[in-house]
Amino acid sequence: MKIFIHKNFIKRYKKLRPNDKKRFKERRDIFLTDPFNPILNNHALGGEYKKCRSINVTGDIRVIYLPVDKNTVLFVEIGSHSQLYK
Repeated sequence: MKIFIHKNFIKRYKKLRPNDKKRFKERRDIFLTDPFNPILNNHALGGEYKKCRSINVTGDIRVIYLPVDKNTVLFVEIGSHSQLYK
């Protein structure tokens, strides 16, 4: 699996607390080996992010990603539930 990173993702990632960055890296590694591991709560989104999916990083931090093809995704956003879903 290849992951590409959107510039919006980078901006928000830089603002995360160190512990959340560490947790993201752990969940990213799980995602790379098994994108539908139950711990990630991988699910489809609607509305503004209709073609995207979301995975859980922590209880409140989410990653929104866009599947490009079978082996490629684009991480679009990262942030708290309230930041992402206004």
